[in-house]
Amino acid sequence: MDFSGQVVVADLEAGVGTLTRLGDAGVDKVLIIVEPTPKSVEVGSRAAAIVADKSLGEVVVVASRVQSDDDLAMIRKAFPDHQVVPVPDDPAIVAADRDGQAPLDTAPDAPAVQALTALAGDLLATA
Repeated sequence: MDFSGQVVVADLEAGVGTLTRLGDAGVDKVLIIVEPTPKSVEVGSRAAAIVADKSLGEVVVVASRVQSDDDLAMIRKAFPDHQVVPVPDDPAIVAADRDGQAPLDTAPDAPAVQALTALAGDLLATA
């Protein structure tokens, strides 16, 4: 089958278990979602190492719930060899989730929605 021109996004369970079970077939990009906490950065670092060891694809680190320059600096320091995409902590995301709605529908101009929309555009442009 020819899958050229196709884009597939898979939301895998948190942690590194799924990555350890993936076969040798690589993907174009692996997004690792990291929050600015030591535990999240530790798990994200382990995931990035597995992706590198298995040559699965390019790692993009999504720095989620960033509240300050210090938060972003901590994540960038932990992932110096990877692109880091900041997504600010945003009450519009929490409100949409609480209401069972998609943030893109309820708050398309919210900073986090704008950051995620830009990331999706960048991913599609390089696909």
